[in-house]
Amino acid sequence: MRIPKLNIYISATLRSFFGGNDSLETDAGNIADAIKFLTDEYPDSKSVLLDDDGNIRSFIRLYLNDTDVTDPKKWDEATDDDAELLLLPAIAGGRPEPLITDDRRKAVTLDDTEVERFGKHLLLKEIGVKGQKRIKAARVVVAGAGALGSPVIEYLAAAGVGTIKAVDFDNVTLENTQSQILHTARDVKRPKVASARDKVRNINKGINFEDENSHIDKDNIISIIDGYDLVIDCTDNYKTRYLINDACVLCGIPEVYGAIYQYEGMLTVLNYGNGGCLRCIFPAPPPKGMVPTCATGGAISPLPGVIGSLMANEALKLIMGIGEHLDGRLLSIDSMNLRWRFLETKKDKNCQICSANPLIRELTEFDYDDFCGLKEDESELPVEGYEPEELARKIESGESITIVDVREPHERAIQRFPGAIVIPIGQLARRKGELNPEQETIFICRQGQRSILAINTLREAGYMGPMYNLKGGIDAMKDIMFSNEGAWL
Repeated sequence: MRIPKLNIYISATLRSFFGGNDSLETDAGNIADAIKFLTDEYPDSKSVLLDDDGNIRSFIRLYLNDTDVTDPKKWDEATDDDAELLLLPAIAGGRPEPLITDDRRKAVTLDDTEVERFGKHLLLKEIGVKGQKRIKAARVVVAGAGALGSPVIEYLAAAGVGTIKAVDFDNVTLENTQSQILHTARDVKRPKVASARDKVRNINKGINFEDENSHIDKDNIISIIDGYDLVIDCTDNYKTRYLINDACVLCGIPEVYGAIYQYEGMLTVLNYGNGGCLRCIFPAPPPKGMVPTCATGGAISPLPGVIGSLMANEALKLIMGIGEHLDGRLLSIDSMNLRWRFLETKKDKNCQICSANPLIRELTEFDYDDFCGLKEDESELPVEGYEPEELARKIESGESITIVDVREPHERAIQRFPGAIVIPIGQLARRKGELNPEQETIFICRQGQRSILAINTLREAGYMGPMYNLKGGIDAMKDIMFSNEGAWL
């Protein structure tokens, strides 16, 4: 007799805790047994998947055949033969009314040049002249002018969105040009929003482009988005994502959300129609350093083009009120294995901000640093660290120190660190015996954040030896030269 199988698919950001596997197969007959199988086979995954009460952590959703089964009440239900269980962490239909009202549509006109420019739109019966006028009347904020923001801004400009505000605080680097198609080598060291302004001007000089070179924080986010029709979140950190989500809810503005990591991406529509907000889907972000981001894990260059183009497509449909939308659904894309999934999302009746009785009513009253794990816990001992130059001197002088590299394998393949031992964060607790508590241990990662998590992990496991963090990580040390070689890389 054939034994029923449950296929478990693991999102890329979690694979390092499951031996690098993107899928696993088990004969578990329900979700509870499947989770037990995962944590038994891969003990390091238990602290990532489950909280202290044995529930799935709030930054992870479980989907069985595209249905949300995160609620433990559903874990004992029998699964069908060859069912598919997806572990999806935060990386973030119908025909409702258009965002742009008839009064605003009638207030704009299309000149002869615009009729020629947007001729392909005018031929589409769902768009036509009325739809193109709605597009011209629209006011859209694009938060982030990087990998995702690049295709979003370009396609909104090409489509004729009347007002586009791009918000970003960063300057262009050469590394950006791999995937951020708004920017070229000539733009290196320029503000990203300035580069974006020039590209939009070359596409369509008739667009009102507003560039805001600033950090998004809880003191300015309301003024940034207030009075606009739609916000498109193209940022790359959890604090800003939740801040944008909350501001959109408070201002009553719909949001298009997209995220990428390595070969995977996701997008959805928030605060619109029957759908909920980001907190309804992922009530909280992962603990700081637990899950890598695209900044540390990378992303294949066409992926932001795929996700960003779909985000722009969602935005245009919302503006015109055409087609099916992603409110109440999340599209998950695995470009490596060519898997597309539409996953059901639901509005949380107990959501902290979008429920009938919200706990968050003012952004200034909510501590986003604490929520996203960016604030130091006063009950924890502070993590001491070495500047890159200090560590270099210790290495040069031959001091007896232990260097532990907690980076991912693909990161180490790009930049090695001589003399370091490799211990992934998930293995530190059970491998603490490999460390010498009589000498200093320095933990290294790419940017100096995961190494802090490594130190706190070992402290919780009872390790008493002296531990230090490399401040700024390997990125801060890459230009240091050693006397015995041309460069340390």
